[in-house]
Amino acid sequence: MDGSDCKIRKRILHTGKEVKQFQPGCKVRFHFRTCLCDENGTEIDDSRKLGKPMELVLGKKFRLEVWETVVQAMAVGEIAAFHVDKSLCTYYPFVSKTLRDVSKPDKPPVRSHCCGGSFQSEGTGYEDLNKLVEKPQDLEFTIELLEVAAPNEYSKESWQLTEDEKLKEVPKLQIAGNEKYKNKDYEGAASTYATAIGYLEQLMIKEKPKDEEWNTLNSLKLPLLLNFSQCKLLLGDYYPVIEHCTTVLESEPGNVKALFRRGKAHFAVWNVEEAKKDFERVATLDPSLKQTVQNQLKTINEAIAEKDKEDRKILQGKIF
Repeated sequence: MDGSDCKIRKRILHTGKEVKQFQPGCKVRFHFRTCLCDENGTEIDDSRKLGKPMELVLGKKFRLEVWETVVQAMAVGEIAAFHVDKSLCTYYPFVSKTLRDVSKPDKPPVRSHCCGGSFQSEGTGYEDLNKLVEKPQDLEFTIELLEVAAPNEYSKESWQLTEDEKLKEVPKLQIAGNEKYKNKDYEGAASTYATAIGYLEQLMIKEKPKDEEWNTLNSLKLPLLLNFSQCKLLLGDYYPVIEHCTTVLESEPGNVKALFRRGKAHFAVWNVEEAKKDFERVATLDPSLKQTVQNQLKTINEAIAEKDKEDRKILQGKIF
C-alpha cells in the first residue's frame, strides 16, 4: 500500500460487497485479529474474543493511525490481512491494553498511566504486550470491515459534538424523552432527559454563573430536571428526586411542581417534616391544590400514627 517503502502489504482474503466514500467523521466498525509475523503466526488479540467489534471515527487522531489507513483501503464486507512494519505499530500495545481492560470490567486495575514512559517503566499488565513495548515487531492485522457510516448517518457521542451541536440536540432529546414518558418507558425517558441535562451542564460550566448565557442555559435545564425527577419518582428512586427538585428550587423557589414532587419523595424516604413543609408551601403558592395537599397531609399523619402505634407495641413487648 505504502508504495515507496512497502510498510503496509495487503492480502485480500474475501472480497467486499460495497465500496463506500470515506471522509473525516465517518464511523467504521470492524473486527480485527492481530498476530505476530513469526513462523507460528502467534495471536495477540481477536476482537471477537474481546466481545465486540472495534469502532473508529475517522479524523479524530486515533493513536494507531495505521488502522485508519487500512480500513480506507477496504470495501464493506471485505476481509483482508495487512502486514504492517513495526515502525507503524509502536502504539499497538497501548491500544491493546485499553481494549483488554475495557473487555474485563471486573479485572483488578493495573496502573493505568497512558504515557509511553510509564508503560515502559511499569509495564502494561500483560506479558505479551510488555514484550512488544520492549522489542517492537511487525504485526499482521486481519480486518473484516463491517460497516461505514457517514457523519450524518449515526448518532454522535458527546465528545464528538460541537457546542452548537449539543445545544441543538437538547430540544430533540426533550421531545424523545416526552414520547418515551407517554409510552410509560420511564427508564428510557429518564436516560434521555439525563443526556440532555448533561449536554447543558457541559455548556454551562464554560459560562460564569448567573450571567446571561448561563441563565439562558439554566432555563432550558430546569424543565428537564423536573421531567427527570418525575420519572425517578414513578420508578421509586427517591433521592435523585430530592436532589434535582432542590436544584430547581434554588433557581425558582416558588416552583410548585418541584415542591410537590420533592414532598412526595421526602415522604417516601420518611423525611416527614420536610414533606409536610413542601406540601404546605404548595398550598400557599397555589390555593387550587389545597384539597390535594390536604389529602397528602392526611396520608402522612395516618402513616405517622400507624408508625407510633407499631413503636408502642414494640416498646411494650420489651418492657413486659
